[in-house]
Amino acid sequence: MPKKIAIFPASFDPVTNGHADLIDRICSLGVFDQLIVAIGINPAKPARFTLEERIQMLEAVIQPYPQAELDWYTGLTAHYAQTRGARAIIRGLREVSDFEWEFKMARMNQHIAPDIDTLFMMANTQYAHISSTLVMEVVQMGQGKVSEEKLQEMVPPIVVEFIKRKFEGQL
Repeated sequence: MPKKIAIFPASFDPVTNGHADLIDRICSLGVFDQLIVAIGINPAKPARFTLEERIQMLEAVIQPYPQAELDWYTGLTAHYAQTRGARAIIRGLREVSDFEWEFKMARMNQHIAPDIDTLFMMANTQYAHISSTLVMEVVQMGQGKVSEEKLQEMVPPIVVEFIKRKFEGQL
């Protein structure tokens, strides 16, 4: 019987507690034999953290999950999923406004790779307001007034350490 593989793609720039929660929930479901947490490289979207930094952060986050594997890719998610033999692409939805974009992407992925389904998972309400972009805006615009405790409510401890190093003197 073929392995049931799912892809959880995102830029993870940086990984948030919302991402970590979804990884935990996906792995805990027991539906998939393997979860590939895939860092998507979008050349049109400048990254705040290098690929190497994002890999290091995510390695720490997925370490407790033996069925989770880390990878990265460029190009279309549907093509990447096909090359990895995935049966599903998992996308997190934080708010209703996410659905319209994600629905369009799911339809396009289905058009490109009809054998791969997109599964939507609702964000835990505790993390629904958190995005990588907002975290970095808070860090950069907070001008040193954002406590480490507040950051840990948004991102895993390893990410706090990377943020502290990258923005030394600004936190």
